[in-house]
Amino acid sequence: MKTTVLAAVRLALAAASVAGVVTQVVLSVRVDFSLVSVFSYFTILGNLYASTVFVIGAVRLLRGVPSSRGWEVARGAAVVYLAFVGIVFNTLLAGADLGELLPWVNVVHHMVIPAAVVVGWFVDRPRHRQPFTMVWAAAIVPAVYTAYTLVRGAVVGFYPYPFFNPARVGGYGGVALYCAALLVGFLVIAVLVRASGNAMARRTAVVGSR
Repeated sequence: MKTTVLAAVRLALAAASVAGVVTQVVLSVRVDFSLVSVFSYFTILGNLYASTVFVIGAVRLLRGVPSSRGWEVARGAAVVYLAFVGIVFNTLLAGADLGELLPWVNVVHHMVIPAAVVVGWFVDRPRHRQPFTMVWAAAIVPAVYTAYTLVRGAVVGFYPYPFFNPARVGGYGGVALYCAALLVGFLVIAVLVRASGNAMARRTAVVGSR
């Protein structure tokens, strides 16, 4: 029963997240906003990744597939990315002009899904210890994303977030400072996620050995 409920919750969360993405895509097409720009938001990419993890996690639960180190790394990455999305939005972007972003999509993508991913990490606890290399591996995606955003922004003049725009933060020096601070914050989150996962895995191993 517990497995079925957890799987259903994951599928419902994935549906809500994807519905938000589809809604924004349709709205963006109507106002002639580039689809490439829509998918240039880390929030959109992070929510799509979280939705994929939710769906795969639900299927694994229903099929009784045991957890594995690789799967827990994938889950941990989702926790890091969505926790980062939630924290950055509710601090650096609080009160910012959200443009065409609908209020319910904002709540789902920036609050509900990040909170659900983090809570899910502790509800369905990891069972395998993760090496520290997972922290650096998780950092590859935001590093590539930042490079892409800065290069594309310099070419087309579109920046999904104000802290990437030199005109908004006092030039590229300001951009560099923001990027450095965000990287540090991201790595701190990744370290905490790994540490919490390993602590839960140790606890599970001790309980299982009794």
